[in-house]
Amino acid sequence: MAIADHCERLESLAGVLTGGRQTLAGYLDELEERFTRIEPEIQAFVEEPARFARLRAEAAQLLEAYPHPQDRPALFGVPVGVKDIFHVEGLVTRAGTVPPPERLQGPEAEAIHRLKQAGALILGKTVTTEFGYFAPGPTRNPHNPDHTPGGSSSGSAAAVGAGLCPLAVGSQTIGSIIRPAAYCGVVGYKPSYGRISRVGMIPLAPSVDHTGFLTTDAVSARLAASQLCYDWSTRQGRPRPVLGVPEGPYLEYADQVAVEHLRHIIGVLEQAGFVTRPVPALADFDQVQRAHHRLVAGEAARVHQRWYADYVETYHPTTLALVRDGQAVSDDELTAARESCLRLRHQLTQTMDAYGIDLWITPSATGPAPAGLANTGDPVMNLPWSHAGLPALGLPAGLAANGLPLGVQLVGRWFADEELMSQATVLEQALAPLQGRPFTMIAGDDVARPE
Repeated sequence: MAIADHCERLESLAGVLTGGRQTLAGYLDELEERFTRIEPEIQAFVEEPARFARLRAEAAQLLEAYPHPQDRPALFGVPVGVKDIFHVEGLVTRAGTVPPPERLQGPEAEAIHRLKQAGALILGKTVTTEFGYFAPGPTRNPHNPDHTPGGSSSGSAAAVGAGLCPLAVGSQTIGSIIRPAAYCGVVGYKPSYGRISRVGMIPLAPSVDHTGFLTTDAVSARLAASQLCYDWSTRQGRPRPVLGVPEGPYLEYADQVAVEHLRHIIGVLEQAGFVTRPVPALADFDQVQRAHHRLVAGEAARVHQRWYADYVETYHPTTLALVRDGQAVSDDELTAARESCLRLRHQLTQTMDAYGIDLWITPSATGPAPAGLANTGDPVMNLPWSHAGLPALGLPAGLAANGLPLGVQLVGRWFADEELMSQATVLEQALAPLQGRPFTMIAGDDVARPE
């Protein structure tokens, strides 16, 4: 049975707590009750025995610093989950792995410091796959615990999807935010490369690691981005963005249900007055994949030089294979792979200009969350956008026939995150009728329709 039945919007909760319409102590009492009831089944968080005693002490300090509602920062009292590759003062970083934690520690991450400055309370560390790669942890999907929540930001996605917190920090190197967001029915945001600080996180592949977050809705994502992104402005994009569908080999990697679901979404948006255009793109997608995988492996091998020799026996076979593959990647290959990131970004931007589109629209994942917990699903739908470093935002967009969430991915222009956010709020409203409605494919006529 799904337990994703209560997901309080970040923007609403922030307004209530900042304005003093609910006491922080009262809210923490409610949160503890829900956490105690839900978390044992979902296992989104790393265990912390005195979690709520710590939170109440930190809440008291926050109230002492900001006794008057008019003086309170934007995220006053909001509980935030933090993927366990980011350092948080007072909490141990384990990165979902076995090596002694003292070998992994470092100063508090800059993104976490910014959240605290905005008044957020750190609810705790969320479960990650080992070192942010593919080896899964114990976290389950809040819509069906027999299915994966995705990864590597597994706990962050499940925590938001289960209503344990309205905001959680994650990271994406291939598809580690947008994919689990889709599987868990929440919003995921991967910014333009470097727009949110990566300082204070354990890297996987620094040239394509992105700090981002998962939250409840697009309006709330805009609020969170304003607190986390460098040089955030009030820029807004065209109210009705022109959407480009990247036709070609890329979409061939999606399951039929994901492709037909995208076609249905396009139909809904066109009926609402949006313009969509099929755009030939990513003709060399196989080469892009190879370059990205070589880049991730090569950089991961160099990151892990400091731990690998001492703890090779403790690595999960999946992580071990990545590091060993990366040891065979030469410095020249790495340089070429990094250059391909910039080249792809330029190519995609030129294509957007040529076809007059504001955003790409694609499936967030190859389909709904796979059954079982042995793997976290395929990140291929997210790979080119991570490789190019373009900003991407995943929106929930209805349910598959089995009741699991489906999502849609919006990709904007380089460093046009503000425009992406403003346009996502408009698109979210247009897609609202799809929420909670199962989607089926009608046999015989290849037409996908909501039930």
